[in-house]
Amino acid sequence: MDTSRKEMDNIGTANRQTLLSQQVTGTRYFFLDLAPRDRGPLRPALGGREHCNPDYAVNREGYAYAGLEYVAEGEGWIKLGKAKHELVPGSVFTYGTATRCEIRTNPEKPLVKYFVCFAGSGATSRLKKAGMGLGRLRTLVTHAEMRGLFEELIHDGQRPGKLARSICSARLELLLLKIEEHFEQGTRRNDPARERYLLCKSLIDERAMEMTTLDEIASAVSLEVSSVCRLFRRYHDCSPYRYLLQRKMTLAAEDLVENGGLVKEVAQRVGFSDPYHFSRCFKAIHGVAPRDLLRWQIRLVDATQLTARADNSPKSISESPSNIRQLIDDV
Repeated sequence: MDTSRKEMDNIGTANRQTLLSQQVTGTRYFFLDLAPRDRGPLRPALGGREHCNPDYAVNREGYAYAGLEYVAEGEGWIKLGKAKHELVPGSVFTYGTATRCEIRTNPEKPLVKYFVCFAGSGATSRLKKAGMGLGRLRTLVTHAEMRGLFEELIHDGQRPGKLARSICSARLELLLLKIEEHFEQGTRRNDPARERYLLCKSLIDERAMEMTTLDEIASAVSLEVSSVCRLFRRYHDCSPYRYLLQRKMTLAAEDLVENGGLVKEVAQRVGFSDPYHFSRCFKAIHGVAPRDLLRWQIRLVDATQLTARADNSPKSISESPSNIRQLIDDV
């Protein structure tokens, strides 16, 4: 399970079973606000991606949060209140804290779905503006872009830092705006070729760590390699392999900046067995070698720590030892 063990432990066993299904695999979760409150602007509280097991079943009278869910793959059905709906790829449904909700998956075509739960106020009015409302299901005719939007939301929700909540709030608003745009424009923009491109792009976004070849990308979307290349030529500014490489190097840079460690270990995590080839690709994309990025990061951390010590000292920065001033100037 690809999820934060520390954050999951903080939930506690009982709450974990209440908030999250145990009948899922391949999960990725983020947790930003586990104390439901009606104060403040609308923002993500928690969310993630779930691959439902064949026996997946939800039957609840209410939930701790209002939320929105999107079906990316598979089939099933849902009851929202007394209304029963089929679940298919592109289904988007919502629920409030008092919404009666029952969900089942087709065992032969298990659901893969994304969800985000809301903290703050204004969920009802914002969802109505997006064409949804609480306790409602609608189907997006073209929906591959949603997968990428959710993946980015999960990715930023799992990253540490004081700006994570603000970044995820912005991503939630973007997601709602995309839903609103879809329903405002109806099916006029229905473009099957663009939908196939967005599906390819979203799968690269989701699986960049493990994918290594164009054949893998094409196979995942049941297309020929030549077709994937044509789609990227039409709708993107680079080839699919170049986009995959960019995604890998972005993930590698984030790993180096956030976690440090050995370059060869980071290379292996993004699918490179040869650290020298990885370094050449990294520099071609970012303009700096991974070792140089690590050195810069170490100097930046050291300078921050020295600055903090100087700030806690009776001396001002101008009165600090020259080596501290020089280090800060260098960074």
